[in-house]
Amino acid sequence: MFMLQLVQIWIDTLKTAPADFRFPTTNQTRHCFTRYIEYHKCVAAKGEGAPECDKFAKHYRSLCPGEWVRSCAFSCFN
Repeated sequence: MFMLQLVQIWIDTLKTAPADFRFPTTNQTRHCFTRYIEYHKCVAAKGEGAPECDKFAKHYRSLCPGEWVRSCAFSCFN
């Protein structure tokens, strides 16, 4: 029973980036990349660790494949 409650709490807190009408198709690659760029623009403008940038980080991490986030897949764009 306890495990079921933990799973339910986890499901209730699991969220992804909101819908963005600039990206109406199911291929979310551009959406992922745009959110990544928005995050880094925010960090450049407000500094590393700015709480205003947390939402952008959360969005790109939820949209982009985990392998891209963990690796240097985006390094060629920096």
